Amino acid sequence: MARPIRFNAFDMNCVAHQSPGLWRHPDDRSADYTTIDYWVELARLLETGGFDGLFIADVLGTYDVYAGDDTAAIRQGAQTPVNDPLLLVSAMAYATEHLGFGITTGTGFEHPVPFARRMSTLDHLTKGRIGWNVVTGYLPSAARNLGETDQLAHDARYDHADEYLEVLYKLWEGSWEDDAVRRDREAGVYADPAKVHHIGHRGEHYSVPGIHVSEPSPQRSPVIYQAGASPRGMAFAAGNAEAIFVAAPTKEILRSVVGKIRAELVAAGRGAHDARIYTLLTIITDATEEAAQAKAAQYREYASAEGSLVFMSGWMGIDLSAYDLDEPIGNVESNAIQSAVAAFSQADPDGKEWTVRDIAAWGGIGGMGPVLVGSGESIARQLEEWVAETDVDGFNLAYAVTPGTFADVVEHVIPELEKRGSYEREYTPGTLRHKLFGRGDRLPDNHRGADYRVGGAKSTIDDSIREGVTTA
Repeated sequence: MARPIRFNAFDMNCVAHQSPGLWRHPDDRSADYTTIDYWVELARLLETGGFDGLFIADVLGTYDVYAGDDTAAIRQGAQTPVNDPLLLVSAMAYATEHLGFGITTGTGFEHPVPFARRMSTLDHLTKGRIGWNVVTGYLPSAARNLGETDQLAHDARYDHADEYLEVLYKLWEGSWEDDAVRRDREAGVYADPAKVHHIGHRGEHYSVPGIHVSEPSPQRSPVIYQAGASPRGMAFAAGNAEAIFVAAPTKEILRSVVGKIRAELVAAGRGAHDARIYTLLTIITDATEEAAQAKAAQYREYASAEGSLVFMSGWMGIDLSAYDLDEPIGNVESNAIQSAVAAFSQADPDGKEWTVRDIAAWGGIGGMGPVLVGSGESIARQLEEWVAETDVDGFNLAYAVTPGTFADVVEHVIPELEKRGSYEREYTPGTLRHKLFGRGDRLPDNHRGADYRVGGAKSTIDDSIREGVTTA
């Protein structure tokens, strides 16, 4: 088999996620997001399809750029309301054996010490199937909810995140030696104090003198996920990420993005394929081409133009409610939105100038990513083309309706990919990291985090502050 195509499922602890308005569709169950049954059934479905994992996004604020407040976001259910993603994992992990879980939290909203413990706890409970999607924050409303006037400037957020990760690596990788836990019943020693180290971190943002309060988990550091398209974001991903999420409307743009990321990985001293790259995509499929097209047409009838513009306004930083739906995009005064739509316009076969209405239609299903519609055989062929022409590893699959969109992929697309030798449904035993790379449970030696192990190039353990401790 050639390098297999990989799938993640993209969801959020809310209704509709990236397809505003589709919660109204009779087949959609996203409004059941408040029940554990929904999540357990989804996890089991994804595991039957051999998905790498379930990637759960998150926000701590509302989309309030559109019309200057969050009224439309609340009305449309545009990622509001939204619940905590971490609390879902234990039940899903108990109901599955192999599926991984990529959980989103922001570096600006929780001190690294309690966060390190929460992730170690989940890594223990999942037997090493947990990943962390590192976000630095992009909604000003989230910063205000936590007492700040606004979020930090873009590059400053990454500078802060660099130190945040440094603290975490010291805790996860360097505090406990591999043989620190003895569980010696006769001697009465659970852990050897001489092999449990105070990290002694003193930085610009954090002072953490003590130990990691959790014993080493199967992976120690969770698999690091990250999405960032800016030069600073790509550099951050190259140093830390093991799975990178991107969004591109065309194969040409995706090929360029993937090429830049591969080059950044090499510049960071890692291999070009030391991170799996997944691109955002939504698949609408059925047994025949005609049935798939009919299904897509029906879904579009439920898509909310207002909900789409709520998201687009938040993502692009400009209030699109100030413009008529038929306003040419060239009249919108924003460099950010013009650059984004210039990219989207390449997906239009006629090359026509886009309007605000076109933006709303594009984002009505699946957010910023493209939508593929067709039979399982057609979709399988198109996916192979995307991988062959862009060097992407796989797809972060958003949904139109849930769990129906994912069930359709499992029923119609994955069997076709298997027949073509392009997909491996059987899981590799072991942790999420080992399933992704086949190189063991721990961070590889060329990863930034490995430098913070005991004796590593950046280890700063400081046990001089421990007093009155004797080694058994």
